[in-house]
Amino acid sequence: ISFKERLKELRTERNITQQELGKLVNMSKMAISHWEKGHSEPSISQLIILSNYFEVTVDYLIGKNDFS
Repeated sequence: ISFKERLKELRTERNITQQELGKLVNMSKMAISHWEKGHSEPSISQLIILSNYFEVTVDYLIGKNDFS
């Protein structure tokens, strides 16, 4: 599974919009949208913020393993 798929999966599991996620992690809705569409990827610091928010490892978030 890819990062874009994992991000969307985690976000929809929490039942929040891209805009809500952006506000929660201090990123723009556009950034979240671009990541979910695979148009761009987050920086390492952004990955860490997202993994902390979703309470998963960075490896899980980027699809390297299936264990959070």
